[in-house]
Amino acid sequence: MDTQQIQIIETTIVICVYILLYFITNIVINNTLKNTQLQRPRRKIIVKAIHLFTTIGSVVLLAAIWGLNQNEIAVYAGTILTALGIAFVAQWSLLSNITSSIILFFNHPLKIGDRIKILDKDHPFEGEVSDLTYFYVHLVTTDGDIITIPNSILLHTPVSVLVKK
Repeated sequence: MDTQQIQIIETTIVICVYILLYFITNIVINNTLKNTQLQRPRRKIIVKAIHLFTTIGSVVLLAAIWGLNQNEIAVYAGTILTALGIAFVAQWSLLSNITSSIILFFNHPLKIGDRIKILDKDHPFEGEVSDLTYFYVHLVTTDGDIITIPNSILLHTPVSVLVKK
């Protein structure tokens, strides 16, 4: 066998293992997290994060199989990280909202379905948490209005959980 045939076989193996890992991690993680008190949207975020890491690992393996030098990979990764860094500096609130969503996800007693009150002295309001996203928390008021609060603001504003689900 020549080198190219071996690379094709190795690529096929990596892709098959990736697909197999994709489905196995879905099943194992969902079954494991069902036993915990995590809600379905939070489980989906964890599954997506693990899929991201397996995808990155597979791409690195494929790059190694096809003979990319470490220097070429480092230059490519450095270019992408630089572009992301410039984009995040230009939109620093975007980065702070993503960071705040991670903090809210792991360390805040706030969950979907909870009735909360925002204790802002200028504009106090309350509502039921209908969705937690990477950037915003959506509240439904008693009037049926939907209020969207950026995660970074929610993290810095006092919140009272009135009714926990």
